[in-house]
Amino acid sequence: MAGLSPITADIGCKLVQEIVKDGDEISDKYVSKDFQYGAIDDDVPIMDIPVVDMKVLTSSSACGREELGKLQSALSSWGCFQFQAINHGIEESLLDEVHKVSRQFFDLSMEEKQKYARAADDIDGYGNDMVLYENQTLDWNDRIYLKVHPENDRKLKYWPENPKSFREILEEYTSRSKLIAEELLKYMARCLNLPDDRFLKQYGDRPVIYARFNFYPPCPRPKLVRGLKSHADGTAITILLQDKEVEGLQVLKDNKWYRVPIMPYALLVIVGDQVEIMSNGLLKSPVHRAVTNSEKERITVAMFCSPESGIDIEPVEELIDDKRPRLYKTAKDYLATYFQYYQQGKRPIDVVKI
Repeated sequence: MAGLSPITADIGCKLVQEIVKDGDEISDKYVSKDFQYGAIDDDVPIMDIPVVDMKVLTSSSACGREELGKLQSALSSWGCFQFQAINHGIEESLLDEVHKVSRQFFDLSMEEKQKYARAADDIDGYGNDMVLYENQTLDWNDRIYLKVHPENDRKLKYWPENPKSFREILEEYTSRSKLIAEELLKYMARCLNLPDDRFLKQYGDRPVIYARFNFYPPCPRPKLVRGLKSHADGTAITILLQDKEVEGLQVLKDNKWYRVPIMPYALLVIVGDQVEIMSNGLLKSPVHRAVTNSEKERITVAMFCSPESGIDIEPVEELIDDKRPRLYKTAKDYLATYFQYYQQGKRPIDVVKI
């Protein structure tokens, strides 16, 4: 990925799962310096997150129009929403398989997982995130990060062959997630009284989709260590399959943190920076974080859906007028520099604001 230059010590970072297994002291490199967005509190309220029924939303009935209003309210107030379990088009059995192969992979021996370890200059593969700065705060998670679309850009050497069904399950889950993202972009445009294809035109025919399987081991210092530092996603849309039992995701709204509830077989959809740019700021990309748990491990799977590589992202013309001037510059290859800002705890979208 252009613009990334990991420091030499990158691959030498011990994996979090190993730190826990070996009983090591937690390095100060994991202690959060996230002063901008506040500390971890015990008393974080649960968010009243809107639940959108995709089956009803895509119908032509009066209920469909009502559901569109619910989607619009969810997007404008939270920047994210959940799908009802049975109506997003992905069978519960497939979601069970995604959970299953995720856990099976992280339960493998370190020797087996290291067959898919990422190279120092690559973002794909198993391990921890790139270390780009000497004073970078490390996140308390191990992950396997895989480019799943376009298909001819896949680096299959990083795709696990153990468990045996991993590739097949990921292939199927990718195709379903891709369809959901495209459908959502259509309805997001409709929420803003735009033609259905307005966001899809900038999304392109060959969107870039990454899958990220996250493993968060128990952490003995949950008040000081983040599973993921505070950030907003650089995507168009992120589709998150949460852990079935263990909470951890929190969303910032009006300078206050809220816990995201778990719904069985639901998918959480989060607006990314690139849709915020396309919508000229009418749809916000929410700041969120993952907290750690002192007793329980947590596994999640995120599908990061971004526009086709090489397409310039900019506010659509219909959303620019005298009352609401253009708020963002044209963003060129937004993902290329996203991680540099993320690892510094900064928001890359601020760079393209006018």
